[in-house]
Amino acid sequence: MLEGIIRESTGKKATKALRRDGYLIANIYGKDFPNIHAAFKKGDFIRTVRHKETLAFPVKVGDKELQVVVQDYQKDPVTYDLLHVDLMVAQPGVVTYYMVPIKTVGTPIGLKNKGVLVTSKRRIKVKGAIENIPDSITLDVSNLDVGDAILIRDIELPEGVTHMIPDRVAVVGVVKAK
Repeated sequence: MLEGIIRESTGKKATKALRRDGYLIANIYGKDFPNIHAAFKKGDFIRTVRHKETLAFPVKVGDKELQVVVQDYQKDPVTYDLLHVDLMVAQPGVVTYYMVPIKTVGTPIGLKNKGVLVTSKRRIKVKGAIENIPDSITLDVSNLDVGDAILIRDIELPEGVTHMIPDRVAVVGVVKAK
């Protein structure tokens, strides 16, 4: 379980001091839930997010244990260091928006016909309760030839989950190599 500290001061000076000590600044929020200004050790946070099995993962801040989902993050534009992360509390029964990762399986037929597999959406925005949201969406791309694509409308979602992107948007496709 990822453990963090509660930030007493949210000012610029305190934030810079925490970042200098290797902490990642985080805000934890949810519906009818008081905001928590927290900080996590940057290395521990990155390790936890990379190796998590589910969309929601546990964190301990102060004396509270919460299930949270990464909603947004900011990186430094020059060094690409992670600066800030927004975590939303995954409350059972509360319908809200989540970004679900897309995974592809198989080798497209179009690769033999001088094509390139292009993933245009790495995550898609869906709406539903956390217990209905899948941990990831797996797409089989083995039948795609040059010029073929998988659109949002072709993706099967569990009951109670709807996508929040127009139907005609392509998620993955095979295009002709130049």
